[in-house]
Amino acid sequence: MSRFLLITLLMVCLQMAQAAGITNYKLPELRVEYLAASKDEEAAKDFYAKMEKYTGKDPVVLGYKAASEAVMAKYAWNPYFKMKHLNTAMDLFNEAVALDKDHPEIRFLRFVVEYHVPRYLNMSEHLEEDKAIIIESLVEHPKSGINTQLARTMRDVMLERDRSTEEEKKLLKSLKI
Repeated sequence: MSRFLLITLLMVCLQMAQAAGITNYKLPELRVEYLAASKDEEAAKDFYAKMEKYTGKDPVVLGYKAASEAVMAKYAWNPYFKMKHLNTAMDLFNEAVALDKDHPEIRFLRFVVEYHVPRYLNMSEHLEEDKAIIIESLVEHPKSGINTQLARTMRDVMLERDRSTEEEKKLLKSLKI
């Protein structure tokens, strides 16, 4: 009898979760979806709709939720909505960092967003702090806990444009990732 109740309860819970539209927030999938969202408006809308439903407190997933807000700012034409998305993104990034201040993936996401925000908006205050944690995690790889593919992506992004000093670029290029 107890086995029947357990199976029935499990089935009810699964149906409720499916009806509520609960989504799994797996980091490998979020990384791919974020990259697509940064390049395509429809993908951005889908990613934003998915992340908007997230109510948990996983710091890295919150970082992706923040990134989804920032990507929507990119596609919003109305300045009010651009700023609304950016402010929400910054609040979410601050929350994520407060939960795990040394996580390189959160810092990387915030760095990329702040790098692209126009400087006159004064929303790029963490660039140097985030860059230091990103570079430190790349130097310590694989002990830093980030996977090799993400480490390569982070290194390549940090080598682009003026994101790093010449000295930092030399260090990043010397890393065997």
